[in-house]
Amino acid sequence: MYNTDMPSRAELPSTAKLVRSTIISAIVALVLLVTVVMPAEYAMDPTGVGRLLGLTEMGQIKQQLAEEAAADEAAQLTTLPPAAEASAPAPATSVQQAATTPEPQVEPVVATSELAAQPEWQDEVRVVLTPGEGTEFKLTMEEGAVASFHWISEGGPINFDTHGDGSGQSISYEKGRGVAEDEGELEAAFTGNHGWFFRNRNSSDVTLVLRTRGNYGELKRAM
Repeated sequence: MYNTDMPSRAELPSTAKLVRSTIISAIVALVLLVTVVMPAEYAMDPTGVGRLLGLTEMGQIKQQLAEEAAADEAAQLTTLPPAAEASAPAPATSVQQAATTPEPQVEPVVATSELAAQPEWQDEVRVVLTPGEGTEFKLTMEEGAVASFHWISEGGPINFDTHGDGSGQSISYEKGRGVAEDEGELEAAFTGNHGWFFRNRNSSDVTLVLRTRGNYGELKRAM
């Protein structure tokens, strides 16, 4: 069996060399700690080297994940019920009552004849009004005739004037400013044209939807 020769005293490192090696190792470890470990693990970068190497961002992500995990754990602890309440058995009387109580009967909802008989709209028009633009719609009606209407302005309120003209007569039924929707009945005061003038005073386009039904001849748009 071959035995390794023991080194001589001259071949052994001196105390000064050992001390110097120890100091160098400590310095290298300290440099690695400051430039690599601290930025990558704790997002602490006093020298700026970790940011250049992309290690600081890694440490920030780790710290953020750790904070979120701690917050989730704290939230779960606050929402969990006490052990005594969670494990307490339900009273026997409540179980017996639940078993013997009959389920409530739900009556089906039946549409009323009034809703079922609601007539459909005869006419529906849809027009886009640009800022400042106006339009007029008229119904040809005999004196005393009644028409139902519903109009809505999508995109903003508008101004309107409900009026009529014909047979040398004219009438103003109603006016409104900044109105988004209206509905009701229009009764012709005389034979002629009866309807609405609309104007968009908004800074953007609006869409006017007008629906009518009742005793009238036709719905026409005045030019």
